[in-house]
Amino acid sequence: MGGGPQLTTQTLKILGTLMNNSPDALSGAEIGRITRLKSGTLYPILFRLEKAGWLESFWESETPQELGRPRRRFYQLTGAGAKNARSGLRDLASAIGGPAWEKR
Repeated sequence: MGGGPQLTTQTLKILGTLMNNSPDALSGAEIGRITRLKSGTLYPILFRLEKAGWLESFWESETPQELGRPRRRFYQLTGAGAKNARSGLRDLASAIGGPAWEKR
């Protein structure tokens, strides 16, 4: 798969979550809630995926004063990220023989 991020179980959970919600962006807290990953695991992976060009992120435009809470950072897959995620998931499925219900 080249020089992209290592596709660990945790990374695949994050990529799958973002693919399932595409094209909508999700906050880091939403991704953590869905994947059940702790922030010490989640945010380093998000940083690596963004550095590799698989994700892009942005802050809410409102100020914390307007929101009455800290601003959230949102993440979404790039075109390259979606392509690489699909490829990685396909490679994983072929390596493990696909889902059990598809075996005959």
